[in-house]
Amino acid sequence: MIPLQLKVNGEPVAAEIEPATLLVELLRDQLGLTGTHVGCDTSQCGCCVVHVDGVALKSCTLLAISAQGSDVVTIEGLATGATLHPMQKAFHECHALQCGYCTPGMIMSAVALLERNPDPNEAEVREGLEGNLCRCTGYHNIVRAVLAAAAEMRGG
Repeated sequence: MIPLQLKVNGEPVAAEIEPATLLVELLRDQLGLTGTHVGCDTSQCGCCVVHVDGVALKSCTLLAISAQGSDVVTIEGLATGATLHPMQKAFHECHALQCGYCTPGMIMSAVALLERNPDPNEAEVREGLEGNLCRCTGYHNIVRAVLAAAAEMRGG
């Protein structure tokens, strides 16, 4: 077992892990943060996206030990108390989900996109979410939600 210390959603975490433990396994199985989903185990679908030190990464192929000392944010860490993050609110208001399985990873990727580009156009949103697959929605409402969140986050 290997000792691991990191912050998850702003809280310090100390854990003992096997060397091959994936970050998504730590989050879901040891910490009970089940909002991060596992869809493919091959880093193709994006359901497992979390932020590690401010960078959107697919946690299903990232060893937990590589997050030693890092600040990890999951979908559970976006909201402030009962107040949804603007992206979560926009996904809800724009009906940007159906089954919801891809939604946490899609939201985490979209938040990272807006941190890089706070005023994207539709093509830039679609390109920014290329690493996330949705089998239900056809992406139209997802793109609308990202654009709506971008406008709200810019104050407009």
